[in-house]
Amino acid sequence: MSTIAKLSGKDFDRMVLRGAFADLDPMKVELIYGELRFMNPAGPVHDGEIEYLTNWSYANTSRQEVSIRVQSSINCGDHRPEPDLVWSRRMTTRRERPTHADVLLLIEVSDSSTEQDLGEKAKLYAEHDIPEYWVVDVQAEQVHVHRSSSQGKYQSIQSYHKSATISPLCQPAATLSLSEQFDLDS
Repeated sequence: MSTIAKLSGKDFDRMVLRGAFADLDPMKVELIYGELRFMNPAGPVHDGEIEYLTNWSYANTSRQEVSIRVQSSINCGDHRPEPDLVWSRRMTTRRERPTHADVLLLIEVSDSSTEQDLGEKAKLYAEHDIPEYWVVDVQAEQVHVHRSSSQGKYQSIQSYHKSATISPLCQPAATLSLSEQFDLDS
């Protein structure tokens, strides 16, 4: 008989501090529902989308109010997901991960992980009341915007196509033109 060991968030944090995953470079690992999930290194399209969104984020937020974190983990109770981009309340220390309660906007760029990002990750983020979650679907050239979590599910899920302009709830003046977002030549 075999047994799968489930890890807690504290177990994972201790493993990180002891360097348990140091030899995995360039692969990354996150803790989702007690399981270690290994992520392949990002390709150039994924990286380019993250760079574009990062520049847009810095141009549309106040450094005194919002912290921008790129491919860094957050603390969701016993989970340690590592989203592509997080807008969080300004942290008083850089020595702790933001918690789910600090998150204002969370973005995943999905080039090959759309099923997981729209399924398991959306469920996880809704369960932890992340107020707004965007999945940038590179293949379909659209953004799936999840809002209003209640009872572990997002009550509002809208997909915006390349011709749309969207804005996060926490910063309505920050408009993102999806035609510019998905213009891979710029």
